[in-house]
Amino acid sequence: MTRTAPRTKARAAARLAAVQATYQHEMEGTAMPVLLNEFHQHRLGATIEDVEYAEADVDFFDDLVTGANARAGEIDVLIEGKLAKGWTLARLDKPMKAIIRVGTYELLARKDVPVAAVISEYVDVAHAFYDKRESGFVNGLLDGIAKEVRA
Repeated sequence: MTRTAPRTKARAAARLAAVQATYQHEMEGTAMPVLLNEFHQHRLGATIEDVEYAEADVDFFDDLVTGANARAGEIDVLIEGKLAKGWTLARLDKPMKAIIRVGTYELLARKDVPVAAVISEYVDVAHAFYDKRESGFVNGLLDGIAKEVRA
């Protein structure tokens, strides 16, 4: 095991939690401070229904959730620009939108994270919710966005 493995695992947990929080925010409209507090107190690193959640990088989680929310308009324009003709963001189901939005935010704002790592991580997140076809969609869409925002 390398020295960076715990950090990598904590960031992977933060990404998954950020997608879940973004989804919850869209579904319930929970105020951002309340949402973050809920995740800090009850989800990150917790055991829920006999499932133990990995410790997450809390600062990274907070940045992903608040950043994706703050830049939602800019992010949605980027996503819509990469969707196939006739497709809109509204046609995507909400978990997929959350994955793509958080991934796009990370590509835009976290230049410290290599493009390949960002795409790979969100493909992994997609596997938690979807089959192979949808994870391929995440891969292609984020790759297209990366080529535009990291060129």
